[in-house]
This record gives sequence, C-alpha cells and structure tokens, in this order.
Amino acid sequence: MTAEPAEETYRNPVLNADWSDPDVIRVGDDFYLTASSFGRVPGLPLLHSRDLVNWTLIGHALERLEPAAEFSSPRHDCGVWAPSLRHHDDRFWIFWGDPDQGIFQINAPEIRGPWTRPHLVKEGKGLIDPCPLWDEETGEAYLVHAWARSRAGVKNRLTGHRMHPDGTSLMDEGKVIVDGDRIPGWFTLEGPKLHRHDGWFWILAPAGGVETGWQGAFRSRGFFGPYEEKVVLEQKDTDVNGPHQGGWVRTPSGEDWFVHFQQRGAYGRVVHLQPMRWDGADGWPVLGDDGAPVAAHRRPALPPQQAAAPATDDDFPGGRYGRQWQWTANPQAGWATQHSGDGLRLACVRSAGAHDLRTLPNLLTQRLPGIPAAVEVDLRLHSEEPGARAGLAVLGDAFGWIGLQRGADGTVHLVHRFAEPVADRERDAGHPCLAPEGRARLRIEIGAGARCRFFHDVGTGPRPSGPVFAATPWRWVGALLGLFALAPVGPGHAGAATFTHFRITPL
Repeated sequence: MTAEPAEETYRNPVLNADWSDPDVIRVGDDFYLTASSFGRVPGLPLLHSRDLVNWTLIGHALERLEPAAEFSSPRHDCGVWAPSLRHHDDRFWIFWGDPDQGIFQINAPEIRGPWTRPHLVKEGKGLIDPCPLWDEETGEAYLVHAWARSRAGVKNRLTGHRMHPDGTSLMDEGKVIVDGDRIPGWFTLEGPKLHRHDGWFWILAPAGGVETGWQGAFRSRGFFGPYEEKVVLEQKDTDVNGPHQGGWVRTPSGEDWFVHFQQRGAYGRVVHLQPMRWDGADGWPVLGDDGAPVAAHRRPALPPQQAAAPATDDDFPGGRYGRQWQWTANPQAGWATQHSGDGLRLACVRSAGAHDLRTLPNLLTQRLPGIPAAVEVDLRLHSEEPGARAGLAVLGDAFGWIGLQRGADGTVHLVHRFAEPVADRERDAGHPCLAPEGRARLRIEIGAGARCRFFHDVGTGPRPSGPVFAATPWRWVGALLGLFALAPVGPGHAGAATFTHFRITPL
C-alpha cells in the first residue's frame, strides 16, 4: 500500500464492518483495539493503529473457545461478549463475559502474545461486559460487570467488586453500584468501562439498547458509590442510531477520544471515533459535537499514517488463510490443508446438516463489508463424491450461496441456493447449469441495504443467477461471508475443493 497525502479530517465509521463492542487503549505511541467475537474462532481480534483512524488486524488473543466440546458446533450468540482491554504492570489484559459460564481473563507480555489460557475469575450465568481497574494511587484493584437477563433473569444494573491485584479472583460477593431501574427512563444498562480521572471513579456505560440507545457517564468519589449520571452521547438529529458502548483513550499530547459502535443491521456494529473533552465547569465528559455524533472531524493530532484497513483479500499462499478469517466453531485438523502452491484447499467434510449452512462448524468466514462491494473467488471442485459441494456464501439468520455440486451421474453443476430465517433447509434460488470443467468464477455484488446479487462464470462468460437476496444479521452478529466444502454422510475421505484469488472490491 502506498502512502497517501494526509487529510485534515476523517469520516466515520473508521472501521466499516462488524467490530462489535470495541475497547481501545494506548501504550506508548501505539493504539490497540479488541472487540466481541462471540462464537467465532479464533476469538478476540487485535487491531493496531498509530492515528486512531487507520487500523490493521494484527492477530487474535484467543485460539479456541472453552470448554472445547461446547463450541464444536456453531453458537453464534454465545462465547466472547464485550471484552475490555487494559495494560497494567507491563502486561496486556483482556477480560470478557461468557454469558453461560462467567467472567474470564487472559494476559500477555506483548500484544501479539503469547496469551495465557482463559482463567475463570467469576463463575455464573449472565455475567457480561466486565471491566477491571487498577488504581495506581492506592494499589487497589476493582472490577465492574453487567447482567444478561436471558441467563440471569436480571439486567439494567452494574455490579462492582474488589479484585485481587493479580487479576485472578474477586475479594467480595459484589454490590450493585448502579441500578438502572432507579434512574427514570433508563433501561438495558450494560457495557461498563471503568476509569479513574480527576479524583473520581468513572463508569462510561451505554443504555437504551443497541439500535436506539445512548452513552452514559457515571461518577462517584468512592468505587461503591453513590454514582450520579449524565447522558453524554445520543443520536439527536444525526443519522447515527444508538451511538454507544466503547472506550475512552488519551493521546500522548493529551487529546481525548472515544471509540464506539453503531448498529447497522446486516452490516453489524461499525466503529465510530468521537472527539472528547472534559468540561471545565462541571467536570463531565463532552463527546462528539456537544453530545451528538460527528460524521466528519479534524483528525487526532498524531503523526500522519498511511491509509489502512483490516485485510480482506487473500491468495491463500501455501494453503494458509489470513487473519481476517474465522471458523464458525472450534476447528478440527484436516479442514484446511497446507500445500506447496497457492489456494485454500478445504476438505469436503461429511455432514448430516449439509442442507443448512447455519448449523455447520466448518465454514471459514469474514465480515461483510459496510460499503457496496463485489466479492469474487475462483473455485474448483476436486471431489468425485456424489452430493459433494463447495461455494461462496452470505450467512445470517437467512443465507444464500453459489457454488459447485457433484451429481449422481458424475457431472458437476453450478448451483445457487438459499434459506429463509424460518426455513430449516435450503432450496434452489437459481437454475442449475453444467460446469463441465468442475470449476467456476463466483461473484456476489453487495449493494445498498446489504442486498446481494449472485453471478457465476463456468467458462462461457459472467451470468446473473436468481433474484436479489437481502442479507440478514445473526442475533448479535452481522452477516458473514463464508467459504465451505461439504459432502453427504458416508465412509472415507470425500475429496476437497480449492478456492483462489479471493477479492473484495468497492463498487
């Protein structure tokens, strides 16, 4: 990538894809961000920036979800919820809530690891969105978390604990330090981020739900309260619905900035950057344009950086896939094979659920781009197994895919299939046609509103296939792009499929 002239302003979103529930820190001149990964593997993405505008994906902190057996099949709304990223005692720390298990913690000497195995700090159902604080003045440590009604039966409250300074355990039973039910008009209080500033304990926490809510700030002279509250960021007359849940970070020169998400349907939770300052009169933080999200703003006063974004394209050198890809469950050996050339070689995994991609763990996925774009990949089906198939998919509560399938007579057909959210199996979205060489160029054009048109080329030129398909999110997750290879249940190895030249191009 070549350097571009530094512009004086940036435009939101700065991460235009589903980087849900972001948290951000600065260490020296470097900024790091992590986000929710739910049931996808590897989890806990790690992003890096020098200017808070241009971000690159540098890895993941969590190799597998545990217990491994519980995540051997897709659990799209489980796993890693709303992590907090911190740097303390020359180590990086990430705390997150698994709504079915409790609050976990990992740490590492460097952002790229090695990261420790997950340690369960607090066991229980519905414990979500934890954030630690090490008070550098007193040496004490604290932790605050929220609650998920779906598991715990309660929500709209924040619970605080004293924490052992080594981050491994809590030192008390916990106390509700903010009860949203006692604040008129507040509901679904969650996602707290805990800070110490200007002699106060601060909790920056959203409320009101992801699509229509707001960002709140709470402050108290003592950690256990009482806290006073204020709404510090809301939609007002902008088109940024529900601007909330994120992290406060300060630059080396003392500028303050706030990173948060906006829920955008099938695109998931895209990330915005807001200017932030502390009001000299009353000491409260002021976010955005006097509490409204900015669409564009002067860049942070930081050294100019090259234009950058998390990678999407992949040539799969040696059969290896890039950091942008995640499986829909804990992977098994043999799903992807390394080899001497380029191209992703996926085994046609035998599965009784091949009729419904939403139930399968062996899908390699990445985020749907938040702008109109064309997705293209070359596919060759090597399997001789009748019923074996491979393709390119758009996945959510509904799904659509286009690819190749081996027929009972040995021929290979180009097929295009879909399933509605209420359907438990797929059906044809386009008319099958022969792919005489067992290969095809596949293309999905994603237009406004995540409306997708499918195309194929089996050697006779590009052709459209089927009607428009409107991508849908999964419950807490934006729609995903996926590559897969499958075969019916049976004995023995079922062959493989090779994907090459994966590209996402803006339209």
